[in-house]
Amino acid sequence: MRTDTTESTQPYVIIVEDDERLAELTAEYLRSNGLRVEVIGDGSVAIGAIIDRQPDIVVLDLMLPGADGLEVCKSVRDKFRKPILMLTARTDDVDQVLGLEMGADDYVAKPVKPRVLLARIRALLRRSDSADGQQEKNGNESTQNRLEFGDLVIDNSAREVWLGGEAVDLTSAEYDLLWLLASNAGTILSREEIFERLRGIQYDGQDRSIDVRVSRIRPKVGDDPMNPRRIKTVRSKGYLFVRDLT
Repeated sequence: MRTDTTESTQPYVIIVEDDERLAELTAEYLRSNGLRVEVIGDGSVAIGAIIDRQPDIVVLDLMLPGADGLEVCKSVRDKFRKPILMLTARTDDVDQVLGLEMGADDYVAKPVKPRVLLARIRALLRRSDSADGQQEKNGNESTQNRLEFGDLVIDNSAREVWLGGEAVDLTSAEYDLLWLLASNAGTILSREEIFERLRGIQYDGQDRSIDVRVSRIRPKVGDDPMNPRRIKTVRSKGYLFVRDLT
C-alpha cells in the first residue's frame, strides 16, 4: 500500500488494483496531473480503507484477492456516497451490468489508456462536486428544490427520495438519473443527451449503463418493471418521465 502523506486540497483517489506495477504506473500518472493517490492491492483491506478515509473517488478493479470488486462495491456503497469507477474486462457485459447493480457510478474497460482514465475520473469528480455544491446552495436558499408526483417526492436539497412517506434507497448515480428525468417530466430525453449531461461523454450506441439504472430505479419508485407507467421507454428515442399517472 502506498499513499501520499502531504496535506493537500487535491482530489483524493483510492485505486484498488492487485497488479502492483500497473497500479503504480497509473498512480504516478494521476499524481502528475494533480491528484492525490493511494494504492491498495487487497479487496478486504480496501473495504475498511474506503469507509474510514472517504476518498473523493474510488477506482476499483474487479479481480482482487481478499474480496473481489463486486463485493467491495456492495460492502461500501451504503457508507460511501462518492463515485466508484469500476474497471472491467473489455467485452464482458455481465461484469459491467453487475458492477452497476452493486452501485458503481461508471465503468471503463481494461486495458485503459491513462489519459482516458483521467478524463473519466475528472468527469465523475465534476459531477460529484456539482451535486455537493447544489446541495449546499439549496441549503442556503429559502426556495425549495423539490418535485412531487403523487406519493413520490424528490428533494434535491437533501438528495433524498420518498415514496408513500418511506425513504427510497438510491445510489448517487441512480439519484442523478432520476432527478434528470423527473426535472424534465413530460420531455423525452435521448440516451445521447443523458450520457452527455450525466457522464460528460458521448454515447457510443452500445453502453447499457443508463438502461441498467432505469431498470433498477423503476421498482424503487413504485413503477412496474414489466409495464412501466412512470418512467417509460420510448422506442428509438429515449426515456420519458410521466408527470401525471391519472
